[in-house]
Amino acid sequence: MIQFSWVARDASGDIEKGIMMADSKEVVEKRLRQQQLEPKKISKRISLSIGADVDSTELVKFIRQFATMIDAGLPLVQCLEILSSQEDNPVFKAALIDIKATVEQGATFSDALRRHPKIFDNLFVNLVHAGEVGGILDTILNRLAIYIEKNVKLKRQVKGALSYPITVIVIMIGVLIVLMTWVIPAFENMFAEFGAKDALPGLTKMVIAISNNFVGNLPIIIVTAVLLVVGAVRFYRTKKGKRIVHRLLLVVPVLGPTMKKIAVARFSRTLGTLLASGVPVLDALEIVAKSAGNVIIEEGLLYARERISEGRNLADPLAEMKVFPGMVVQMVGVGEQTGALDQMLTKIADFYEEETDIAVAALTSMLEPIMMVFIGGIVGVVLVSMYLPIFELAGNIKSE
Repeated sequence: MIQFSWVARDASGDIEKGIMMADSKEVVEKRLRQQQLEPKKISKRISLSIGADVDSTELVKFIRQFATMIDAGLPLVQCLEILSSQEDNPVFKAALIDIKATVEQGATFSDALRRHPKIFDNLFVNLVHAGEVGGILDTILNRLAIYIEKNVKLKRQVKGALSYPITVIVIMIGVLIVLMTWVIPAFENMFAEFGAKDALPGLTKMVIAISNNFVGNLPIIIVTAVLLVVGAVRFYRTKKGKRIVHRLLLVVPVLGPTMKKIAVARFSRTLGTLLASGVPVLDALEIVAKSAGNVIIEEGLLYARERISEGRNLADPLAEMKVFPGMVVQMVGVGEQTGALDQMLTKIADFYEEETDIAVAALTSMLEPIMMVFIGGIVGVVLVSMYLPIFELAGNIKSE
């Protein structure tokens, strides 16, 4: 899909300008003529935006406004016309204009949304389709807005759980580089000036030797570090690498339990929203699997989907995954037996979202002292090793 800017003349002779997403100039020209506009200039638009360039806040605002207009009885095309004219984001504005033109040509709203997968994902499109079929589009849109807000919160919690230890490790590496490159060599020069270089304590000699090796092999260390990072990124992009990393995230001490709670909350919220909106369970599980954010969970949910298609229930394959707690599996089983699975999943999501808040806070408070002690210990060893000769030198001078 390419973004085009166009200039055209309407029936009264006035000049109009706009932006349209289309596959080619010919498609843009055809749509303009269908809108009783005479094309004058059509050109590809250079966009400096990255990806969809539509954040969750803008999307929620659009959904809320759109649902209110639909609930008030405004026609779909008129709603899109109003919202596109008020939109400030050029990428989102172009997408809405294209969606409006596609709907005017006879396509359904969900099919028009499907043309912009970077903005409206598979879950969004399927929920809208369910709303169109059931005649409850405004209700579905409000439910979708709540889901996106909850999902954004979960993503922030994932970042919060991972960013703190990563930040501390980066700072620790930076401190060590400064110590090894500038601080320790300065002390070494000072010891040489005092003529005490050969009589240094063993700990001091060891730290100075590590510093000399680090500075002397710095180009090799930098190249090796870059190669390791590039290799790790490429390995993670492979199917095998991603499986290993995602499995570790679920089982690693301290962090693993928090990541499991986040995964349970996301699964429950997404599946519950889809089922409550009337999306068939097999389609819902496929969508949930693709939006799980973890390959291990994605594979498990696709396996569950296969078992359900064979006539089994959902609880049994969830238990086989060994990711979901026993309480969750039991509640899902009860929901299936009572025919209220969507409501049960919503309750599970509410509970585990609260648990995730507590777990992330506890994780941060636990990691903070551990990281501080670790960094302080390393820096302390370096400083002690540098000050030991000074203390010995001061003692010798005093005894003399």
